[in-house]
Amino acid sequence: MASFSISLSQSSHISLKPKTSPPKSHFVKSHFVQIKASAHSTPSPSTPPKPVVSKPRRPADENIRDEARRNNPTHSHRFSAKYVPFNADSSSSHSTESYSLDEIVYRSQSGGLLDVQHDMDALKNYDGKYWRDLFDSRVGKTTWPYGSGVWSKKEWVLPEIDSDDIISAFEGNSNLFWAERFGKQFLGMSDLWVKHCGISHTGSFKDLGMTVLVSQVNRLRKMKRPVVGVGCASTGDTSAALSAYCAAAGIPSIVFLPANRISIAQLVQPIANGAFVLSLDTDFDGCMQLIREVTAELPIYLANSLNSLRLEGQKTAAIEILQQFDWNVPDWVIVPGGNLGNIYAFYKGFHMCKELGLVDRIPRLVCAQAANANPLYLHYQSGWKDFKPIKANSTFASAIQIGDPVSIDRAVYALRNSNGIVEEATEEELMDAMAQADSTGMFICPHTGVALTALIKLRKSGAIGPTDRTVVVSTAHGLKFTQSKIDYHSMNIKDMACRLANPPVQVKADFGSVMDVLKKTLLSKAPKH
Repeated sequence: MASFSISLSQSSHISLKPKTSPPKSHFVKSHFVQIKASAHSTPSPSTPPKPVVSKPRRPADENIRDEARRNNPTHSHRFSAKYVPFNADSSSSHSTESYSLDEIVYRSQSGGLLDVQHDMDALKNYDGKYWRDLFDSRVGKTTWPYGSGVWSKKEWVLPEIDSDDIISAFEGNSNLFWAERFGKQFLGMSDLWVKHCGISHTGSFKDLGMTVLVSQVNRLRKMKRPVVGVGCASTGDTSAALSAYCAAAGIPSIVFLPANRISIAQLVQPIANGAFVLSLDTDFDGCMQLIREVTAELPIYLANSLNSLRLEGQKTAAIEILQQFDWNVPDWVIVPGGNLGNIYAFYKGFHMCKELGLVDRIPRLVCAQAANANPLYLHYQSGWKDFKPIKANSTFASAIQIGDPVSIDRAVYALRNSNGIVEEATEEELMDAMAQADSTGMFICPHTGVALTALIKLRKSGAIGPTDRTVVVSTAHGLKFTQSKIDYHSMNIKDMACRLANPPVQVKADFGSVMDVLKKTLLSKAPKH
């Protein structure tokens, strides 16, 4: 059998007029939508955010930032947010500790995690229909900054930031792919979807959080706060997103990477974007410890998911899923988990929509881990008894090769409050699932293979039914992990059968040889009646 290889070196009140046109497709809205008052909204003393409506083309000498300054010179609402200590048992928390988002703080006084808390009373001055219509009116526009899937929900993300301080690549608005063939052929499912968050600026969902964090750093620097740069520890995608957004803002970025543990495609991104890259002889957990120590001593802003600002951007992917289903709630959402900020971000996005009346329930969440890096899975299997970090072993799902996740408490809270489940995938299971998905027209990353493995297991156990609307979150683009796909299809992975390998066939360059091979192949695949 022929093999092949490649050698490489080191996210006033309003209502819409009734529509008489056919049902709209996802993310497609009628042009020139008009907005008017909703009889069910509670009056507010402040002027609400203006929906995006049709307008004449801006002057030729004016860019979209200039246009935003002209149309929105001052804040016209009273929405706000602050840092508060994250407490999984909020009913017993009476802490008055809080911080402005303009403060540089990552931990509470007790050393615990922080959370971004929005002024829900102010947001509740507007009903669910108001928010649905406002968010829908912004989709697909180039109006700054609302063309972004993240900043189209600006009032729920960083309500007090000036639009001129935002650093955005119009991230988000990612494809919700109907996995028709995969669902039908392999799982007997008719309503399976894959949220391709990797179809984003740098090829991963990390863009959704990084646009928020870097925008806030941009604001802090304009306020003359002592921030000389932004730093992160990374298994690949965080460094790519950080370096890209910092480059767009003209802010120095510093990246700590575990040597020889990320793909070449992931390594080259921060290098190309001009980051100062340190390759360290340790794993991600070691890099994380070092970056925390460094940012405690130097005026470098910490960009890892320990920083709760990033979760504000990542939660918009959950809101976006609801938008794409015309505000109908799916039954299940399956998310790969490593440092575990993402599973909480999805919970937070869904829960916020329920609390503000956009939907009446939230989906059940599943967190999927690689068996070689499965501390949350072990914790779940123990009945949520005392959590124990582990030493993560090597996995093809390298971005989730984390044994001591920062957001463990956040993840447990999200799963317990969504009647959630944790599943795991062995290396062979995740690689087979990736190959299986690719064979139906997708081109996914190994981490999505982990999530699909969880789905396969939950379908076999009967936990997920054949008609359950299920969304699998794909966190990165498959092009970042081509070497793992090459190794699989070359059958060049030790102790792995690679049962779905599809290597190229070497054939002599003459008509007869080509015809012989084609006839043999086509006859073997011909339908049998």
